[in-house]
Formats: sequence, structure tokens, C-alpha cells
Amino acid sequence: MSTPIKVLIVEDDPLICKRYQMILSKDEEIEFVGRAASGYEGTMLAALNKPDVILMDIELEDKQAGLRATSEILNYMPDIKIVMLTVCETDETVFRAFELGATNYLLKNMPAESILEAVKDAYYDRPSLHSNIAGKITKEFKRIKTTEDSLLHNFYIFSQLTPTELEVLELLMKDYTRQEICKLRHVEPSTLKSQMNSILKKFNKSSAAEIVSLLRELHIPEILSQRKTKQ
Repeated sequence: MSTPIKVLIVEDDPLICKRYQMILSKDEEIEFVGRAASGYEGTMLAALNKPDVILMDIELEDKQAGLRATSEILNYMPDIKIVMLTVCETDETVFRAFELGATNYLLKNMPAESILEAVKDAYYDRPSLHSNIAGKITKEFKRIKTTEDSLLHNFYIFSQLTPTELEVLELLMKDYTRQEICKLRHVEPSTLKSQMNSILKKFNKSSAAEIVSLLRELHIPEILSQRKTKQ
């Protein structure tokens, strides 16, 4: 028989913990090595027992304790696989758990076979995300990637703007009208029109409103403001 998979349970509800312990003990491939009731205790037992897999409740002594313990454990023991447990599945906790390096994510009321499967899949590095969670993760990561690409692309365009064009764009993002911009900058409408055409061409957009909307969505006005503050 091969070496059993050592599993630590970090769960503050004794009844839930007992159920999980019973489920694990019935499988010959798994060895239950301990139970912790808090994030701090879980971190200590992880260091002492060196489990292969941890079943980690998200809400322990507080709503973020499981996530903090996960971060701490994986920072010092990155080979441990952590499967998050929760009674309430929300997008925010799903994304945060995977961002920290969790391997999987289970609702506490899952049947015994799903719990055992999650432990073994985590140990053997087999993908086992439930389809609804996998869809959320894929969609969110795709959105983040698109935003990052767009942000980098538009910062590149910013680097191509002249100081005058950048000043005009910043005034547009502050909701000044073209007439007001002409007065503030002491330029003729024809001059501003020429500058605007150059900006539109660089961003490959047909209107200033499109550019302003895009830059606000990417929080570029805030980034520019922070940059000026630091200078």
C-alpha cells in the first residue's frame, strides 16, 4: 500500500468536523492527522503535522480567518494543497481563495464522495472545479486579463500624446466642454479641433466621449491623479 494522503481539517464547528473526520477515516488512502478550530491553530498544526491536504473553513474566528491562514500556510509551505470550505458561495470569496492559491472550493454540505474526490484530486493535482465555479473563475480571469491588456495598451497611447494633447484629455475627463477648454487654454476652436483629431486618431476612436468613457472604466483619471500627487 502506498503512503496515505495526510489530511488536516481546520473547522470551528465540531459537528461538521466530526462528519468530515468520519468520511476521511473510512477511506484507506487517507490519513486524518488533526483538527484545528481557528486559523492560528490551523497554521500551527500545518507546520507541525505537515499534511498533504488541508480542508480549510473560510469563516473561523472571523470571516476572513481561513483566507489569512491559507495565505500564511502557502507562503511557508507552498506544497500543501488547500481545499476551501464554506456554507455560502460568493464570487468575492471564490476569487480571493483562488488568488491566494487554494486548490479547490467546496460547499460544506457536499456528499461524502465529493469530499473524498476533492481531497484526492488536490493531492494528485487533478483539476476538479465544479462547473459553476470553474465558469466564474475563467470568466473573471478573462475579464482581468482583458482589462490589463487594455490598461497597458492605453498607457502606451498616453506615452504617445504630446503635453498639449494630454492636458486637453485631462480637461475632457473633468467634464469641461470644448468651449470651456478653448477659454482655459486660450486657443481658437480650430486649434482645439486639430488637437482633438490627433487624439482620436491615436486612440482609434470616433468621438471624445468614447475615449473618456474607456479611460474612466480603466480608472485612468485616478491613476493620473495619484501620479501627480507623488511627483
